[in-house]
Amino acid sequence: MMKPALEEAGEKLRGLVEKHSLADEHVEVTVGTLTTKQAIGTPSRKDYPLLEGREVMIEAQFRDSYGQAFTDRPHDFSGSLRDILSRELTTNDDRAIFVATTNAVLSYLQMVTGVRHCRDEEPEECAAEIAQYILKEIGSVKAGLAGCQPAILENLAKVFGPDNVRCTDMNPNNIGVIKAGVELWDGKTRTSDLIDWCDLLLVTSSTLVNGTFDAIRGEADARNKRLIIFGVTGSGIAALLGLERLCYRAH
Repeated sequence: MMKPALEEAGEKLRGLVEKHSLADEHVEVTVGTLTTKQAIGTPSRKDYPLLEGREVMIEAQFRDSYGQAFTDRPHDFSGSLRDILSRELTTNDDRAIFVATTNAVLSYLQMVTGVRHCRDEEPEECAAEIAQYILKEIGSVKAGLAGCQPAILENLAKVFGPDNVRCTDMNPNNIGVIKAGVELWDGKTRTSDLIDWCDLLLVTSSTLVNGTFDAIRGEADARNKRLIIFGVTGSGIAALLGLERLCYRAH
């Protein structure tokens, strides 16, 4: 049975912390000082989850390096890496702090890049590159999107056609809405349908924080479906676990 992603990542991070004698080093995680404009700038489209206020961005600082994570349960934190590694990771709060800190530490160790959110028109540019990458590297596919990132959804629909794209989302206000010609399915009840239907599964890395990633990954593996995560949240976890990740404009 596959080990939970954050448990496996925690073991690997613990090994790195011990190797570099960093356990007692200080970490600061901040919420509130990072406004939506600081996090994403002023993109022309206004339907990104960050701008709609459903999730916020927290930012961890470790020495002179930073790491970010999306969460719907933001909390400040101040303490040591040892404290971070001792948390249970059973709530969105703790998972977000752990993930943001992992991103900051791996950035400090120069093991990962792209740990701060893209800004202004960069999300749109990234979404276009993701769709083109899939077309060029994999070909014409039925693309499943777990987590409605509207620019990615729109670009997938442009490249592959709305009939070849399906999308689930956890926001109840999105369920049944048509975006880019694609009806949004309920992520709580129809993610299995999405995985059954698709050839390729794009998954928001926010699932690492909201606790749904392991189930999605398990089903994708069981059905032999290629899984790619996107977004800054998953930068460090992807590096530690060897997950495929697309995030072209992160800083």
